[in-house]
Amino acid sequence: MSEQDKKQSGSDDGGYNAAPVKPRRERLPKQSPPRVLPPWKVILHNDDINEMDRVVEIICLLTRLGKQEAVACMREAHKSGSALLLVTHQERAELYVEQFASYTLTVTAEPEVI
Repeated sequence: MSEQDKKQSGSDDGGYNAAPVKPRRERLPKQSPPRVLPPWKVILHNDDINEMDRVVEIICLLTRLGKQEAVACMREAHKSGSALLLVTHQERAELYVEQFASYTLTVTAEPEVI
């Protein structure tokens, strides 16, 4: 590159290569770690209205439980009157209560004592 080209392009570096200046990164305020929501139990209650197969079908439909797990929960509720379906946070537990009620199944939610 000729001297005239350097002057026109503004690339006259004065004979040395300057390191590029890094832009300052803006520091974000320290954030506290996300807090863990307290656990809530979702409990299935036995009833004399719904057939056992229908209960298993609805458990599988509304939860992530597989058929074998759903059968085990249904049988426990049938024998003892109630069975622990799952543990989740309060908002989701309350949603499960509403969803099961829409299928005429009785499910309650309560805080898990740790």
